[in-house]
Parts: sequence; C-alpha cells; structure tokens
Amino acid sequence: MADYISSHRAVEGGMIIERQAVRALLLTPHGEVLLIRIRLPDAAAPFWIAPGGGIEPGETADTCLRRELAEELGLTDIEIGPVVWRRRHTFNWAGRRISQQEEYRVVHVHRFEPVMSDVEESAVLDGFRWWAVADLAAADERLTPLSLASILDRYLTEGPPTGPLVEEVLID
Repeated sequence: MADYISSHRAVEGGMIIERQAVRALLLTPHGEVLLIRIRLPDAAAPFWIAPGGGIEPGETADTCLRRELAEELGLTDIEIGPVVWRRRHTFNWAGRRISQQEEYRVVHVHRFEPVMSDVEESAVLDGFRWWAVADLAAADERLTPLSLASILDRYLTEGPPTGPLVEEVLID
C-alpha cells in the first residue's frame, strides 16, 4: 500500500487519513479471478484482496492501476475496463486509521504467473491464487470486498453496470 495520503480529518480519538484507491478484478476467459493473499502481523487471519492501491498525486485512476499492476504482478500490457463496484473502507494500517474510497475495475487477461516487485507489499504477501468465480461464494477465508462473489457473478451474467453504482461501506 503506497504511503500517499490525500487528506486528514479529526475524529474522536485521533486523525483519520482519507485516501483514494483503485483495484483490478483480473478476469480470464475461463471465469477465473486473481487475488492476493495478505497476512498482516497484527491480524488474526490472512485475507484475499484484488490487486491495486492508492492513487498518488498527479495520477489518474488508470495510471495508478497500471503502476500497481506492474509493481504487484509484473503485468504491463492491459486494457482497463469498466468500474463495477465502489466502496469506502475504514481500517487500521501501520498504526494509522485509514478511510479509503475505492473503485473496482474489470481487466480481462489470460492466466499468467504473477511476480511481485513492490518491496512494501511483498512484506505482507502470503501468495497469489487464481480463483474460479463460481468458488468465491463458498470460500473459507475472508475475501475483500465482502461482496466479491456477487459483484463478479453480476458482471459475468449482466455485463457492466448501466446506472449509478451503490457504494459499499465497511468499517473494521
């Protein structure tokens, strides 16, 4: 997770850091999605996330996603697809309280072997996995976003959303 912070705001008990982020839902023609397993030192259990991260100053969401996919996966030749989900996630990270507004974009790819080159991310990386979208709803481990299975199922059956997106709100 990049250290760029867009703003701070005071809340009871301290400051909350506001940040913008973008994540990729990497889908293969065979209905698989690539997720990254994260193991934080102070977390009870690992969890799975879509690749991506914080938007740095001067970056667009597309530029950020291209940078993040290159750093986290070694993936450089991509065509970024539509936004299919939005979420505001508030969580603790490295001793800070973060409120991150995220958008999730579809990126169609052929299956590949990911290669992590981001030093900070590799410290918490516990693995990569290509998941069958059909298996996500029955996962034993935490997937984030929590509604990932329904987001991808809806996209695969109905295509990209045509109206305004509802924003999921999650506070850890």
